[in-house]
Amino acid sequence: MNFRLTAAFYILIITKYVVGSTHPCSIVLHLQKKENECKLKIKTNAAASLQRSRNTTSGCVTEWDGVSCWPAASEGEIVSVLCPLPLLKPESPPVLITRSCSVRGWSKPSVPYYEACYYEASEEDEDMEEEERNYFDTLKLMYSVGYGVSLAALLVAALVFCCFRKLLCTRNYIHLNLFVTFMLRSLAVFIKDSVLFADKSMDHCTVSTLRCKAAVTFFHFCVLSNFSWLLVEGLYLQTLLLFTFAQTRKLFWIYAPIGWGTPSVTVVIWALLKHQLDDEGCWDNLESRLWWIIKIPILLSILMNFVIFLNISRIIVQKTKATPMNQSETQLYRRLVRSTLLLIPLFGLHYVVFALFPEHVGVRPRLYFELVLGSFQGFIVALLYCFLNGEVRKEIQRTMRRWWSETKTNAINLPTQEYVP
Repeated sequence: MNFRLTAAFYILIITKYVVGSTHPCSIVLHLQKKENECKLKIKTNAAASLQRSRNTTSGCVTEWDGVSCWPAASEGEIVSVLCPLPLLKPESPPVLITRSCSVRGWSKPSVPYYEACYYEASEEDEDMEEEERNYFDTLKLMYSVGYGVSLAALLVAALVFCCFRKLLCTRNYIHLNLFVTFMLRSLAVFIKDSVLFADKSMDHCTVSTLRCKAAVTFFHFCVLSNFSWLLVEGLYLQTLLLFTFAQTRKLFWIYAPIGWGTPSVTVVIWALLKHQLDDEGCWDNLESRLWWIIKIPILLSILMNFVIFLNISRIIVQKTKATPMNQSETQLYRRLVRSTLLLIPLFGLHYVVFALFPEHVGVRPRLYFELVLGSFQGFIVALLYCFLNGEVRKEIQRTMRRWWSETKTNAINLPTQEYVP
């Protein structure tokens, strides 16, 4: 779903489950850990190395070569290390790499790392890698277009609701807040992609700046608020069907804290815990246990909206079968049925398909559902609940007729100037 796997997160997950068996960041972090351990050994052995040099005993000091940590050795001694497991080619036994200590220091490795640890990619592998790269570039272009179109359409829809004051009833206030969350979500995707992935030379695995952490935190807030207001839409419609005479203005002020308060509190708790317990990278690690703080509220929102959708469908069916209806009532319930079907893009019920599946199951279909189709969700919502809304179109037509009538009247009543030769 979009809240979990937009481009910034999917690039890492797809690399793990589709492109290769080992997560690229796990290799980087493994080497970083080994380097820190080696530096600690170098610091610990510094005094011993100094004493050895005073005794004029030649030898080689502990050294980190970028991949392995070579222990201190005496002149003429041969040291062997294993090829690091994360770098080892698949289904191959551990490979020994040796270096000898001479008067001039450490010799070169007996076997280069790229020969001992990596397998030489065949032409088919290279073609597949190129195909995957083109696939993800195309996918990124598609969801970027989708979010751009959604952002533009939602901005126009929000301006329409704000300019035509008669449209601002409680229902449309809720729609307006939903539009704002979709716009924020689109902006958050563009910001996150520009901060984390605009510079392809940047080491995404180890970079840890306030800027990238703020981008990821803002993205989580926007996604959470979007799903919260989707839930508010469902709760509001169900309340109207169950309680005909409900005071809608009071309902809005009850639901507003759910829409904005719940994601704010959740993101603050998550950010504080990330800072205290898991302050690594850009906070975009989906394998962290703290990810469940973000994931659980969104899953609950999706499941609750699914139950609400089924309940609304049940209520409409019961009402249509309860009593014989005249033509006006039939048209009313047809509109209700049509509105219920439109709840699918509005409530995001298509996310239910992948909500409970593991991240690595159905990766490519998940990409299209959650990135491409999800990016156009804001456009669909703006289209259905503003541009194709009969109430909105009538108000626009009424305003245009009034403006045209006033323009004609003013033109007729303009004073004519007397011609003076």
